[in-house]
Amino acid sequence: MEDKITTIKSWLGTGAVNIFGLPMSGKDTQGIKLAEAIDGKFISSGMIIRSMESERRENYTKDGSLIPTDIFYEWVLPYLSRPDLAEYPLVLSSIGRWFGEEDEVMATARNAGHEIKAAIVLNISESEVEHRYYVAKSLNDRGSRADDRDLNIFRHRLEEFRDKTLPVIRHYQNLGLLVEVPGNVSREDVFEAIVNRLYIKATTS
Repeated sequence: MEDKITTIKSWLGTGAVNIFGLPMSGKDTQGIKLAEAIDGKFISSGMIIRSMESERRENYTKDGSLIPTDIFYEWVLPYLSRPDLAEYPLVLSSIGRWFGEEDEVMATARNAGHEIKAAIVLNISESEVEHRYYVAKSLNDRGSRADDRDLNIFRHRLEEFRDKTLPVIRHYQNLGLLVEVPGNVSREDVFEAIVNRLYIKATTS
């Protein structure tokens, strides 16, 4: 695997990989692990938005809705141009979840020297992520996130994904950038699949 990661690092340079998937599909878990493997930096739109909402006492996402596009541009996009990230490859967790945002995301990343070279989607069913939701709630390992407060809110997040994020994923597919990975296996197997798919991308692009 180390040889494949070395190849991926060389291909990616200071470029970026954007990871998508249903809520609780493992985007942040896998994104952090990938960033560590390629000596890159991880940026999560969800983490940024929750931090900003707390700081500014805003509640855009408390009912499971995606943040409005203008607020997303204001809060999240500047991270792509941060000088302290300029020399690193980036692993993005769902940066640009609302159809229509992806072109601005790609342009901003490219202008900052972080061209998006692949978009990963973790394929997993809604029934499986709902099961993960119940398990997480029983273990209390999601903290006090407002958008996970109850099942109806969580299901609204799934609706938002279907209505607004799936078209984003199809757009990346049309551009030839999409990498599909099974998300319903162990974390180790998901990561191995990510590395294998990115390696293929790196050696065939």
